[in-house]
Amino acid sequence: MHNRVDKLCEKLHDNEAVLISGYPNIFYYSGFTSEDAYLLISHDTRIIVTDSRYTIQAKEQAKGFDLIDIKDGFEKIFSKTNAKYIGYEENVMSVREYKRLRTNLRANQDFVEMQNIINEQRKIKDAGEIKKIAEAEKIGDAAFSYVLKEIRAGKTEREIALLIEFFMKKQGASALSFDTIAASGKRSAMPHGVATNKLIENGDFLTLDFGCVFEGYCSDMTRTVVVGKADERQKEIYNIVLRAQTEAINEVREGVKCSAVDAIARDIIKNSGYGDNFGHGLGHSVGIEIHEAPSFAPKCSETVKNGYIMSVEPGIYIDGFGGVRIEDLIAVENGKALNLTHSSKELIEL
Repeated sequence: MHNRVDKLCEKLHDNEAVLISGYPNIFYYSGFTSEDAYLLISHDTRIIVTDSRYTIQAKEQAKGFDLIDIKDGFEKIFSKTNAKYIGYEENVMSVREYKRLRTNLRANQDFVEMQNIINEQRKIKDAGEIKKIAEAEKIGDAAFSYVLKEIRAGKTEREIALLIEFFMKKQGASALSFDTIAASGKRSAMPHGVATNKLIENGDFLTLDFGCVFEGYCSDMTRTVVVGKADERQKEIYNIVLRAQTEAINEVREGVKCSAVDAIARDIIKNSGYGDNFGHGLGHSVGIEIHEAPSFAPKCSETVKNGYIMSVEPGIYIDGFGGVRIEDLIAVENGKALNLTHSSKELIEL
């Protein structure tokens, strides 16, 4: 954690500090696993602010940080730094909180937006982070293998989702990365079709998108299966999505533009006649949060770097018919893509 704080301070001028208020960055920079806290960081300041419920926890987890009780008030807290400018997380802090905290600044201090500076180094994952994400994805792979034996016509989407969630927690997950998506039949055309009480029927596409948290880091994977026998249109759509995903993953390497990776998959789908049925970006970074920067998207000008963890998840969604999405997580190591997802991607008919 100290190295992360030092790298952050390298981005700060002598007259700057940062006030971190969002859980992901509190955890990333201090190791503290509660959102009821603030971090105040500058070249000469390492402070964690919390309340009496968490003082023992903060002492154990946030090594190297001075502990201040929030009851002492932010006037005292801000007086601990000589910084003139205090960067805050503008994507996290509410207007109400901003106004309240601003009244406690010293006369020569002011808030400035610094979300990008605070977030920047989280884009590149270190070996320990990659290992945790890979372990979370391994739990997801095991959950998919398990649930395949339970899927059949007559069960509800919600039943299948709950089986996946319970299994992942039994395998060591501390939480879900997001609400499990289990969308069947015509509902599989909804990219974020969270599980309902709809009965799964023979002939349905069933799209399962799920992930879990392991030691603070998220996983994410999607598989689409057919309950019963697939018809020719289902096979066609599935194979287009699979080819788009495979060729996009093959394109991932250090130095390639993120938009170029997106274009590989998007062009395959477009040239197959389904361009209007793929509306979202090809993928996103995954880490402490399920959606992080950068992304594989048409307007993302960033280039791929070693240490990136990215989802690759093309889809085709046809209103009134159904949809297919296939998603893997890849880590960029030694200049090329390493797939962290190992579940089969061949069309599965159950």
